[in-house]
Amino acid sequence: MSKTNNFVFWGLYIIAWLIFVGLSIEAGGLIVNFFFSLFKPEFVGNLYQKLDLIQMYKESRLAFFGTYSFILILSISKACLFYIVIMLMHKMDRLKPFNSFVSRQISLISYFTLSIGLLSYIASHLVNNLRHHGFVPDNINQFWVDSEAFILMGAVIYIIATIFKKGVDIQSENDLTV
Repeated sequence: MSKTNNFVFWGLYIIAWLIFVGLSIEAGGLIVNFFFSLFKPEFVGNLYQKLDLIQMYKESRLAFFGTYSFILILSISKACLFYIVIMLMHKMDRLKPFNSFVSRQISLISYFTLSIGLLSYIASHLVNNLRHHGFVPDNINQFWVDSEAFILMGAVIYIIATIFKKGVDIQSENDLTV
């Protein structure tokens, strides 16, 4: 493997770690924000992203828990997605990348990406429906603005995973015939 490819790989590995840490901090901040919303709502304005859904909680607990569930599931899923990417990059043998571990990880990445996209799309439509009833503040759309991008990316990664799976099958067949 050339020095340039090795440098790019390690650069991407470091970027994946930084994204993972950022997404983990975001998920942790939102979890703390959720519990403060329930037990000490007067502090919510001082917390992470100032996600104040107290008015929604007072008017409809079902809408509050549903909206926060989407927010928490999406933020935790994004952090898990990048953890899977990091594990793939860490354990992958770059000289022989066509193996069952890499194929499984790429498939898992496609499933997570597609799930994040679909959940974001569903959440955006449900929240827009709640907005007509006056429940939802304006700053909440930041959590699912990229749903179409995740759906498209999940589909592309699924195609790559299918090609990789076929490559693993061909390589194992070739190893048996030699």
